[in-house]
Amino acid sequence: MSETAPSSATTATRPGRSTGVNHFVLNVRDIEASHRFWTEIMGWEHHGTLDPKRRIMRFYRASADKHHDLALVQVDQPEQAPEVDRWSMAGRRPGINHIAITYPTRDEFLRQLEHLTANGVEFLVRGDHGMTHSVYIADPDGNGIEVLYELPADVWEGDV
Repeated sequence: MSETAPSSATTATRPGRSTGVNHFVLNVRDIEASHRFWTEIMGWEHHGTLDPKRRIMRFYRASADKHHDLALVQVDQPEQAPEVDRWSMAGRRPGINHIAITYPTRDEFLRQLEHLTANGVEFLVRGDHGMTHSVYIADPDGNGIEVLYELPADVWEGDV
């Protein structure tokens, strides 16, 4: 299959400039387990539910400045869904490698790490990337979650 993309020499348009990712949607096997993870472990607010006849969708947010940052969708026939990888970052399946969740201060980041530890969440990888301090965990479906604190720009600017 061949895709034909317009040549930049013949196209007078440019892509629009986005402000970033607005939200993400995860298909999950067990919406109740995922709900507990995102509310009790990650501390996000359950902000609404769409419950059509075939599929349940729930909305979550980290702060009150927008409708939602995340939506969870219950997959059809979860008992027939493929086996869950322990961690999406293992590189055995296509799709999202991980989702990065940032904390505004080092103290809030450390508070979240303490909460994760107290709740038995396994730290799969710890990292100092130069621009962030990070801990990688997995949600109930094995999706990689990077919990991070981004260092001030003067620490990493010009050396990413």
